[in-house]
Amino acid sequence: MSWVAILMGSQSDWPVMQATTAVLEDLDVNYEVRVTSAHRTPKATQDYIADASERGCAVFVCAAGMAAHLAGAVAGHTTKPVIGVPIDSGPLQGLDALLSTVQMPGGVPVATVAVGKAGAKNAGYLAAQMLSIGDTGLAQRLVDDRAANADKVAAQNEEVQASLRDS
Repeated sequence: MSWVAILMGSQSDWPVMQATTAVLEDLDVNYEVRVTSAHRTPKATQDYIADASERGCAVFVCAAGMAAHLAGAVAGHTTKPVIGVPIDSGPLQGLDALLSTVQMPGGVPVATVAVGKAGAKNAGYLAAQMLSIGDTGLAQRLVDDRAANADKVAAQNEEVQASLRDS
């Protein structure tokens, strides 16, 4: 069974990355979470990538702030899809992480999502969409989730319209 590896450069990224795990749990997608650093634990990071790939990991989601080289380092060691989540930290509030994550050399792609919690949530959805290519059950759960979100927006609109009629 395919699953998603979620890697973070630091434990301080965890409050943001819980948005990724929440999406994956809602969609019934298996995952693992690890704290590993492209700079401080490069060998352990490389070993984990190889081990996870052998055990069926199909997508890597990598979060890091500031220099944000984790996604790029992972992409350099695998041909599996890598999704980078820039963390909104440091003096530039994630702009540096965004640029570091998105500016990859040709031939070593990293799919990059928005900075911060919205990006972490979208990383979960994007990983699930990648896995759904070969999993019709997951594909249907994604369709159902999208429909539930549309219903929620329609209900919110109805509430606003009702409040306008009542005023």
